[in-house]
Amino acid sequence: MQKIRNIAIIAHVDHGKTTLVDKILHTCSIFRDNEQTGDLILDNNDLERERGITIVSKNVSVRYKDYKINIIDTPGHADFGGEVERVLKMADGVLLLCDAFEGAMPQTRFVTQKALALGLKPIVVVNKVDKENCRPEEVYEQIFELFFNLEATEDQLDFPVIYGSSKQGWMSTDWTKPTTDIFPLLDAVIDNIQAPPMLEGTLQMQITSLDYSSFVGRIAVGRVHRGVIKENQPVTLIKRDGKMVKSRVKELYTFEGLGKIRTTEVKSGDICAVVGIDGFDIGDTIADFDAPEQLPVIKIDEPTMNMLFTINNSPFFGKEGKFVTSQRIKERLYKEMEKNLALKVVETESPDSYLVYGRGILHLSVLIETMRREGYEIQVGQPQVIIKEIDGKKCEPVETLIVDVPGEVAGKVIELVTQRKGELLIMEPKGDLQHLEFEIPARGIIGLRNNVLTATGGEAIMAHRFKAYEPWKGTIPGRLNGVLVSMEKGNTTAYSIDKLQDRGRFFVDPGVDVYEGQIMGEHIRDNDLVVNIVKGKALTNMRASGTDDNTRIAPAIKFSLEEAMEYIQADEYIEITPVSMRLRKIYLTENERKINAKKFQ
Repeated sequence: MQKIRNIAIIAHVDHGKTTLVDKILHTCSIFRDNEQTGDLILDNNDLERERGITIVSKNVSVRYKDYKINIIDTPGHADFGGEVERVLKMADGVLLLCDAFEGAMPQTRFVTQKALALGLKPIVVVNKVDKENCRPEEVYEQIFELFFNLEATEDQLDFPVIYGSSKQGWMSTDWTKPTTDIFPLLDAVIDNIQAPPMLEGTLQMQITSLDYSSFVGRIAVGRVHRGVIKENQPVTLIKRDGKMVKSRVKELYTFEGLGKIRTTEVKSGDICAVVGIDGFDIGDTIADFDAPEQLPVIKIDEPTMNMLFTINNSPFFGKEGKFVTSQRIKERLYKEMEKNLALKVVETESPDSYLVYGRGILHLSVLIETMRREGYEIQVGQPQVIIKEIDGKKCEPVETLIVDVPGEVAGKVIELVTQRKGELLIMEPKGDLQHLEFEIPARGIIGLRNNVLTATGGEAIMAHRFKAYEPWKGTIPGRLNGVLVSMEKGNTTAYSIDKLQDRGRFFVDPGVDVYEGQIMGEHIRDNDLVVNIVKGKALTNMRASGTDDNTRIAPAIKFSLEEAMEYIQADEYIEITPVSMRLRKIYLTENERKINAKKFQ
């Protein structure tokens, strides 16, 4: 029997996956005593740390009682489902982490479904039992019911359950009896999760992840399914479409702690990184040189949304970014497709624009944010859902939406969702909150979060996941208000903003450079209004106590990238540079907008 265990940690966003991995790493003394590590060790890129979510799955390994435990930290958000689906192929079991108050959330269901379908053995960890109002027994019942509904096998339904608090660093089989460490969890992993089988025969290994090093280039990461892989071994790379390419393994690494160590051979069941194979993609199989056999190709759920990416052609182009040409943007998007399986890029009739298909708004916004930080300047259009024809009927993606809100504002949320063709399925109390479940077209979710948060004073907790394609639900009302558009290029003045405040709410501060056609704010009516926001006060030598009142300006509204993507309409773009984000009309002059108005109706 091999003393190896491969486990993936799955959970809804913010239920404590990455914190638990931190504790496991510290408990198994991966670090020197004097080493400064900080928290959320695995969320190592800036975007993950800022948003507090895991975006890219990571591999680490720890040693405990002579066993090597390979741990895969997975994203909890359904938009990164492509990431989760492929890394589950490397695991033999999963730790399903659940918040002791919130219970099983939609994303938990999404990832659990994938894990159970692959036949992985689950261990349930009810985390955060130190929280007030926590209800560990109810959550345990809820998870059992979830497994039953997802058609788990008898063996999967007989899952062990561990209670604890990863933040405080303890785990126990009984939540009323806290321990002092997390060893009960590691013992449960060793006792309940099977060792990977030793499959004899010719080599088979599927590439499920990518790594990159500036010295050796792209590195293939995966689990050896059968046989043994050795350094300097000639191999055949079988592409997803069945094409075969001869190659050779130059170097081999296994995961140890947070890093990798070089080795000469890796046996079936262990996870390794292979250097020296060129031109591979995720899902390809590394097989024997003489008798290659392909492993089943990874299937990924299709994208449900697309956005137009185009070059920045505003009057301020090239001032803030390094990469502004369409060639650079094209190369970057195609490079992203290599490792981001759920993403698809399609060229349009214009050489400067590309349609990018993704899983949802968050999936696409993370790509945009990453490109922005790398120095790209781009413009993106309004997100559109993908419409299909099934059995001669026009169909669109429908999502399950779950909202937890205080009881007194639940009525407002129901009203907002039903306006967007949502149907209320379940309404039940959950602690001091109301738990609402809807079915809603994916189109209806675009722009909904802003309105719900405004209506509930920021107290709503929203989550949604893709359900299926269903017949078209009819038209959904878009943004109710028009926008204020600048008529001049120049510098905004406090004087003109002050005088225009009764016309709407502004998105820009005084003293900012703007151009003609840029969106300055939201109009109080439903039509667009062109305003002069750069006009200064006419200076005279007359002074009067009544007319020289100080300007009092309401603070500008600042959008996050996702909020801006949900806010814009079909005739608008978001201009994104490494320094700023501006909303603008596609046609900058008022004359052009009138001529092209019919295009967007």
